[in-house]
Amino acid sequence: MSLTEQLFSFEGRLRRRDYWISSIVLWIAVFAASACIFGVFGAFHGNAWAVSPESSRALLSSGIISVLLFLAIMLIALWPSLAIGVKRCHDRDKSGWWLALWFALMMIPFLGILAWAWQVIELGFVDGTQGSNRFGPSPKGIGADAARLGSVFE
Repeated sequence: MSLTEQLFSFEGRLRRRDYWISSIVLWIAVFAASACIFGVFGAFHGNAWAVSPESSRALLSSGIISVLLFLAIMLIALWPSLAIGVKRCHDRDKSGWWLALWFALMMIPFLGILAWAWQVIELGFVDGTQGSNRFGPSPKGIGADAARLGSVFE
């Protein structure tokens, strides 16, 4: 599976190793981009509030711009994050809609922590379905030889 398919397609399956690598690289990129945005705007207006009221307005506007750019980065990162999560659900032979359920449960106090832990364990630590499932062949290649042999004898 190409990197483009891995990050932008909702089809197929993804093994744990690739899920972790993709997730970590994606969130490092989000953190780096966010740090750059806040660092640049902070460098331009770091002490502006102490100088004059006009400077404090400039600081406020740059803060608003920083937050809007951060939200844009998070929105851009949402698609690849959902794509790798859905493919990981597929590897567990679950619909991608499980992510929506986990997200909804995360909004409920106390249940949110349990839902988050459940999602991390389910997607990050539990092995996928051995062999093919309704979402495609195993990303590890497990069961490919058996499927090929089965088609020879049919």
